Amino acid sequence: MSAYLPSDNIRSEKIIEQAKNLLQKQQYIESIDLLNGLLTQAPDNVDALYIVAVCQRYLNQKDKALSVLKQLKSYHPNYARAFQEEGHNYRSTDYFAAIRSFEQAILLNPTLIASWKSLAELHKIQDNKVASNEAYTQYAYWSNMPKELLSVNSFLCDDKLAKAEDLCRFFLKKHPKNVEAMRLLASIGVKHKVLDDAEFLLESCLTFEPNFHQARSDYVNVLHRRQKYQKALEQADILRRSAPSNLRYQMIFANENQAVGNFDKALDVYKTLLNKIPDDSGVLIMQGHAYKTIGQTENAIIAYRQACISKENFGDAFWSLANLKTYHFTDEEIVKMQAREQAEETLFEDRFHLCFALGKAFEDRGSYTDAFSYYERGNALKKKQLNYSAQQIASQCQAQIEVCKPALFRNKVAHSCQAADPIFIVGLPRSGSTLLEQILSSHSQVDGTMELPNIMALSHRLSGRRSINDTKRYPKVLEELSAEQLKKFGDAFIKDTQVHRKEAPYFIDKMPNNFRHIGLIHLILPNAKIIDARRHPLACCFSGFKQLFAEGQEFSYSLEDIGHYYNDYVQLMDHWDSVLPGKILRVQYEDVVADLEMQVRRLLEFCGLPFEENCLNFHKTKRSVRTASSEQVRQPIYNKGLEHWQKFEEYLEPLKNVLRV
Repeated sequence: MSAYLPSDNIRSEKIIEQAKNLLQKQQYIESIDLLNGLLTQAPDNVDALYIVAVCQRYLNQKDKALSVLKQLKSYHPNYARAFQEEGHNYRSTDYFAAIRSFEQAILLNPTLIASWKSLAELHKIQDNKVASNEAYTQYAYWSNMPKELLSVNSFLCDDKLAKAEDLCRFFLKKHPKNVEAMRLLASIGVKHKVLDDAEFLLESCLTFEPNFHQARSDYVNVLHRRQKYQKALEQADILRRSAPSNLRYQMIFANENQAVGNFDKALDVYKTLLNKIPDDSGVLIMQGHAYKTIGQTENAIIAYRQACISKENFGDAFWSLANLKTYHFTDEEIVKMQAREQAEETLFEDRFHLCFALGKAFEDRGSYTDAFSYYERGNALKKKQLNYSAQQIASQCQAQIEVCKPALFRNKVAHSCQAADPIFIVGLPRSGSTLLEQILSSHSQVDGTMELPNIMALSHRLSGRRSINDTKRYPKVLEELSAEQLKKFGDAFIKDTQVHRKEAPYFIDKMPNNFRHIGLIHLILPNAKIIDARRHPLACCFSGFKQLFAEGQEFSYSLEDIGHYYNDYVQLMDHWDSVLPGKILRVQYEDVVADLEMQVRRLLEFCGLPFEENCLNFHKTKRSVRTASSEQVRQPIYNKGLEHWQKFEEYLEPLKNVLRV
């Protein structure tokens, strides 16, 4: 994408304003001519491309308009107004294409009133009364919303978070009990991962208006993301009881049952939903995820394949099959996926899911050139959704090194929480951490949990930001914390994670990115064990590059980015080793494969646990596993994948250059 200097931005903003004025005066050709000059310098300028397309539609140059919109979507795949404008162009010639475009527009930005109105009218023409009435209801809802909040919603959908927050806070000062404004501010918090604030806002919102169903739905989502699953389930139950006929609320209830491990209940609800809405792709894929998590792979495959059939371009269903790691696509399925990936009507999200699935399909067949081509394309598409900055991560790691010196720990840890319950497994994704978790959780004295967000949430809280534009105080704030505060944080961690545990005296927190917060962990829980899961850098990084993660891990969608992240990780782990000698056990994946028993004994000795044979037979342990490696850790250990990355070595020069290997 184009890079601008500040003066370039000011100039482009003036041109955009002039072009808008010309558009309002119906001087369409003049507006296009003005913007074409800007697009020569900045071909990805979203406003310029959008206004050109609008002008071309008014000039009845619809083919040209659609071509410009295609270009706009290639640069900005989540720009909802591009889909709305596409719908306007199709409306007089292709009802179904218009409906598809308007539906994608409101999926990305539900505040687009013109899209709701058009959908209501088009569905009425098609004699689809239910859909038409729903669209009219939404049209009325958004039309009656205060204009300030409509703008906040729109800014939020366009990822203009600073503008959204400023306007929302300004509105709340005038209307402090407006529940929609409170809900929106919570949504901004969610986008910015300040989940504790979002939770508090939604609690307050529901205190003022207990029947505000959208706020309760958002509240369930925030509780889920904070892994307060039992509380999320309770709220989901309130939601579904408040509107028994609402199938979406039934679905939320089923999902939260799955989250707390009530898989039988979740599967019962999914079955009931499928009786009411047969072949619903969303229900089918969640049903598949439930079966996968409890190890019923064949049932998961059936559900995923049904989802593939029920929704023709449903990329997530194909990727879910690939992500089992044990499923092999048929020739017919590969041909279908290729056709759907190329189809113009395939949505952006589905397209990159299909690319990752095709990468896995061709890799399984030994067609490594085709496999890498699809992995590369899928990663490039996914990266367009993100605003990842490798420099920002490097700066954060450097800040940890500068703040967390031996003196920081010397006098503070003696009075912190002395609990020895937690065993933290850190590292990069795809480094063998799930294998280590499965080995340890096979021990009678250790509970396996999941990737817990508590440490990262605490680091967010310590940053002290209540506005996007505020400066982060973490990790510098660690120097100011009293022994009493540190003990309070450690005690809270033990209490808050109790919900994920059973009766064992020890439990595992397998959040890989906690390596960035080992200083904080040691300050609040000095007796916790920390294990660094390490793997050959090229094997680890390329395995991450091949993986489409459910969320997070934004560094993994470019070979260069993942290489820089690995370097930052190694540098920071070296620092922790120097300031906390003997505190961290490094376990090399290749060593575990070469001599399982020796490494298991080493692990258990570090954790102060007696040897148990079950740890060698980890693949027989019956527990739900929620990571991408769930099927692999249910199999005996094998060494055939150790050097698999070498099949792709000729394509890994960008990664090798960054890693300097």
